[in-house]
Amino acid sequence: MSFRTETTLVGYARAAVDLKTRMADYCATVDAVEYVRAFVDSLRPAAAAAGGEEQLGDPDRLVDVITRASRAVWPHGEPFVLAPAMTAVVAAAAQALDLTNDLLTDDAAPCDGGVLFLPEPIYHRSLDGRLSGIAALTWTAMSSGSSRFWLICGWAERDDPDDPHAQRIRSYAQQDPTLMARLGPYVLTDLAYLPVAEPIAALIKPQVDEPDRDWETGPDGRYVIADDTAQTPVCAAIAYAFWRIQAQPLATVAPAPLDRAGRRRAARASIVHNTRVVMLRRTSPINERGDGEAKWHYRVRFLVKGHWRRLHDKDGQPYRIWIHAHIKGPDGAPLLHGEKVAVLAR
Repeated sequence: MSFRTETTLVGYARAAVDLKTRMADYCATVDAVEYVRAFVDSLRPAAAAAGGEEQLGDPDRLVDVITRASRAVWPHGEPFVLAPAMTAVVAAAAQALDLTNDLLTDDAAPCDGGVLFLPEPIYHRSLDGRLSGIAALTWTAMSSGSSRFWLICGWAERDDPDDPHAQRIRSYAQQDPTLMARLGPYVLTDLAYLPVAEPIAALIKPQVDEPDRDWETGPDGRYVIADDTAQTPVCAAIAYAFWRIQAQPLATVAPAPLDRAGRRRAARASIVHNTRVVMLRRTSPINERGDGEAKWHYRVRFLVKGHWRRLHDKDGQPYRIWIHAHIKGPDGAPLLHGEKVAVLAR
């Protein structure tokens, strides 16, 4: 089951339970620990180039921290789904975000542990030009001695046909046919932490020679945040932007009803299943039917970037048309644009 096949609130809730259950099972396996270990090893060259290798600390301890956090947050974290219409708003806020020297409080996040699903992924371009989709985010409140921090993980959908990272996994699977069976529906691709009650350090970026970069192109019409322009680690910026925006008046957080079979499955697996869908606030109340479409109306105007739209002709042959950049939303509504976006106000 995937969010790519669901369009209703009930479908969102059902997909969230299915994916949380499968990820909880996966994170409890030895294969998950080995994947985290390989992921931590992949971080060391970039950290060394940025002069921050000591921040990674003991790799075994970091593997243990990530593993414990994942095993806790996937089954017990509160699930949220970001409606596709909100993706551009959150992505734009995350791209402009600079948390340098800011102080976060214990209540910065809506809960101590959460899982954010993005049916429309936000793409992250690393300094070496590689692209990875962020289709899910997890955050966990943790402590180390007297320090407290939010551990934030970015996850790519393993089977996303448009995600270059998923395509790389499929190429690895050609050499190891058992690989896909040993992975969960999401794979860890990004890691960051945000300290609590301590100034957030400036992001240090290693120098990368332009000839060494092999830029990967993103899927048509998707939002891409690049490390070379970001002022805050990408997955942390997306998480914080979501935390702030879901509490702002422009957003509404709607409980997604879960069918009986889904409730029973969640109960058997001890999965927290009170899924909430974060949407643009409606202009008027809408009675949500259990099997109806997930409908919402805009109360703000926002800029939509130019993108390609995939269509099919009468013979079923695919083709594309270019949609020019335009402003979406009702006439006379407040315009969210550039530095005038107020969603990050403190």
